[in-house]
Amino acid sequence: MDTQVADTLLGSLIDGRYRIRGRVARGGMATVYTATDERLERTVAVKIIHPSQKPDTRARMAGFVARFTDEAKTIARLTHPNVVAVYDQGTHAGMPYLVMEYVRGRTLRDVLAERRRLNPDEALAITEQMLAAIAAAHRAGLVHRDVKPENVLVAEAPTGGAANLIDSVVKVADFGLARAVEASADDEQGTQLMATVAYVAPELVTDGHADPRTDVYSAGIVLFEMLTGRVPYDGDRPVEVAWQHVDRDVPAPSTLVPGLPRALDDLVGRATRRDPGARPTDAGAMLAEVQVARDDLGNPNTRTAVLRRVTDEPMAQPTMMVAAVQPAQRPTWARLPETGGGQRAGRRRAAPEQGDDLWSRLGALRARVLGDPRGRVAVAAAVVVLGLVAAIGGWWVGVGRYTVAPQLVSLSKAEAESQATRGGFQLAYAEPRFDEKVPKDGVLAQDPSSASRIEKGGTITLTLSLGPERFGVPDVVGKEFELAEADLADAKLVVARGTARYDDNLPEGVVVDTNPKVGAQVKPGDKVTVILSKGRAPITVPNVVGKNLNEARAILAQLGLVLVEPPTGKESDKPKDEVLGQSPADGAGVEKGTQVKLEISNGPPLVVVPRVVDLPCPQAKQTLESQGFPVAVQFNPNGLTRFQNPGENAQVPPGTQVTIGCL
Repeated sequence: MDTQVADTLLGSLIDGRYRIRGRVARGGMATVYTATDERLERTVAVKIIHPSQKPDTRARMAGFVARFTDEAKTIARLTHPNVVAVYDQGTHAGMPYLVMEYVRGRTLRDVLAERRRLNPDEALAITEQMLAAIAAAHRAGLVHRDVKPENVLVAEAPTGGAANLIDSVVKVADFGLARAVEASADDEQGTQLMATVAYVAPELVTDGHADPRTDVYSAGIVLFEMLTGRVPYDGDRPVEVAWQHVDRDVPAPSTLVPGLPRALDDLVGRATRRDPGARPTDAGAMLAEVQVARDDLGNPNTRTAVLRRVTDEPMAQPTMMVAAVQPAQRPTWARLPETGGGQRAGRRRAAPEQGDDLWSRLGALRARVLGDPRGRVAVAAAVVVLGLVAAIGGWWVGVGRYTVAPQLVSLSKAEAESQATRGGFQLAYAEPRFDEKVPKDGVLAQDPSSASRIEKGGTITLTLSLGPERFGVPDVVGKEFELAEADLADAKLVVARGTARYDDNLPEGVVVDTNPKVGAQVKPGDKVTVILSKGRAPITVPNVVGKNLNEARAILAQLGLVLVEPPTGKESDKPKDEVLGQSPADGAGVEKGTQVKLEISNGPPLVVVPRVVDLPCPQAKQTLESQGFPVAVQFNPNGLTRFQNPGENAQVPPGTQVTIGCL
């Protein structure tokens, strides 16, 4: 049976108002819980700083709380649809906490763990809203300092559908939290880097300085990860990763994912320049660049067409205007201001005037050419040449430039690349997907399909397999059933309720275990049975250690508990039938009819009585008493020992009296 570590905050009431219901997430600086605001009867999120961040003196603790309170007030003034709202703050058990808006959804880290990487439209849509929130903070004079996927929440799209990331509502959390904790760390032990090294800006590493351009750099790294499925740098130690941001330029995303537009490379490159002065000045400036890039990539402008009606009259002709296609509408929280300006008017070229003599001159030229035999031959040759050119060109356009696409499906990636190279083809890769039958990096599909026509040297797009989809059962222990059910459903697992059981540590209705266990490998569609707590059991097991077996049996029976018979015996220096141990232990909560196992003493081990017959009576008495036997002397105490009881070599309990007869 697995032992779950209980969270003592579960079920507790904070500040007489917030009832802690379940644990949502645990990070490096704080733990987030879902709670019920019993005053307003609404669900909120409560973030409590870890005790490990607590300063070591009372004065420093007071300063820490004051700074945290100031940061909370600043954050609470941020009113933006893409910022997680802050409702309240306080301290609990000496540690500060924030009460925030509860966002029902997932973090961007969870989305990337499931999808690995996003397509450009989705990545830019999320980046727009993320930058809109950070820009609001920059306008308020606040720098986030810890922009990363774990602090970006992706709520369900207003149009519905968990997979619709383009229309999902994105909210950014933890504004100012890193600064408040960092200031406390500075007081205690000098400047510390309170940021996630995968996303840290170079200036934070070298001199600890942060301004709005620091957040721009981190947002650029987040965009890089959404496009490529990985962060630009890794290493064995965090300090190695941090210094790579200082010493190296972030690579272009298209070097890792061939086929990404150049505009995305430029956007990531601008945001992640090592020199802060070369980046956009703040999140608002970067937001404008992202929106322009999104318009350029997803909504190319259509030119206005002018159609002329041909007539024989050399007069001005009417025109028919074709309306330009409008760019797709963004959500209201991420829309650029409308720009003015009309379409560029094209100048019409006046038609040259033609007189009657033009037609007469053309007629005369035709007569001269056809009237000369050599002219007729030249015209015929030109017609033949033009026919051949047209035939060869038509053959090339329709047939000659094409070949047949090879069969690449079911090959490994290396085999497919080798065969494509031999055939002179280029390869591109679509989004990979999981497959139960095709191993990882096997080719699932190709476009165009095998035996289809393709231009010589053309590009074949392959879809690779990620192998069978397997992932660990999410950790839902300590959460209420509704939250656990939502987490498991998000992981594409089928949820079932198991038989509830009593638990001494977790309140009623909270998950105490799952089957399969948390972390066990499963695939989408597998069933996970959730076992809920019934709260503490109604009977508390009494302490019967040290009591006689019969007394212990009576106490247990009176409480409705059943003694496992026979009890387990063990040699001991304790008296026979004294209780040495019990299971369950005293204080455990159990229900009526629960079996209790006892371990009792079999008494001390037996000892051997020595031979004292034929010894002088005083010597015999001394020998027995030296080995712990009480001695009773009969008849002549100065005579010779003629008999003893118990007899020689008899095994008796320690302290048994030996009687000797002396004559």
